Amino acid sequence: MDRLGGKVAVVTGAASGIGLALATALADEGMKLVLADVEEPALEAARAGLAEGGAEVLAVPTDVSDATQVEALAQATFERFGTAHVVCNNAGVGGGGQLWELTLADWQWVLGVNLWGVIHGIRSFVPRLVEQGEGHVVNTASMAGLVSAPMMGPYNVSKHGVVSISETLSSELELAGSEVGVSVLCPGWVNTRIAESDRNRPDALRSPGEDTVSDEGRQMMAAFLASGMDPADVAGLVVDAIEEGRLYVLTHDMWSDLAKARFERILGQT
Repeated sequence: MDRLGGKVAVVTGAASGIGLALATALADEGMKLVLADVEEPALEAARAGLAEGGAEVLAVPTDVSDATQVEALAQATFERFGTAHVVCNNAGVGGGGQLWELTLADWQWVLGVNLWGVIHGIRSFVPRLVEQGEGHVVNTASMAGLVSAPMMGPYNVSKHGVVSISETLSSELELAGSEVGVSVLCPGWVNTRIAESDRNRPDALRSPGEDTVSDEGRQMMAAFLASGMDPADVAGLVVDAIEEGRLYVLTHDMWSDLAKARFERILGQT
């Protein structure tokens, strides 16, 4: 999609971090916006800020782990604007610990948002994009979808899944002769609040007993994130990928080298 002005973008996880940066960058391109997030006060603040900047914005509180709510998001989008062109399945949470110590609730929470959220977004929006013959889907994965660091099992699994889904979706759309494009965002460390994402964890999916992530682990994660890339710079790379029709959006050369080393090990070259 080489012209975004006047078109409609949907962004999940839009109240903060990469999602808010994506919404801001797309608004700067002249797009109308539909913002979705589970954190309602922050969502309203994002809507108000973008509207004050001149964007036409609809905010829809949405838990992306719930298929019914994502379908309602799609319906609200098409009722308000009659269409959607760019769909950013971006909502995500962090979570980790040693695999054998994690509870089912730990897995359900992370996979529900990070993986099922993307699945629900594809199911609700892609048929509509295919029918209208135009659109672009951006799925937020991570370099954790290309490498597998310790103590991040559920997160790694969810993001590997998002990479695979994106590659598969891209191939299937091409085979179908569709003009709908796909990009998968695989950032390294970005300065966001994902280390605090359990602030939005549903009570029903909170683990009893001790937290599987130590205070030291949280502090280390927070330090890495604080030194990370500005979300606005990540969003700029995504806009470029949408306009150029590129599948992969990588942000950090160091992490790209780690991914390359992994595939070389798989192929037995090292």
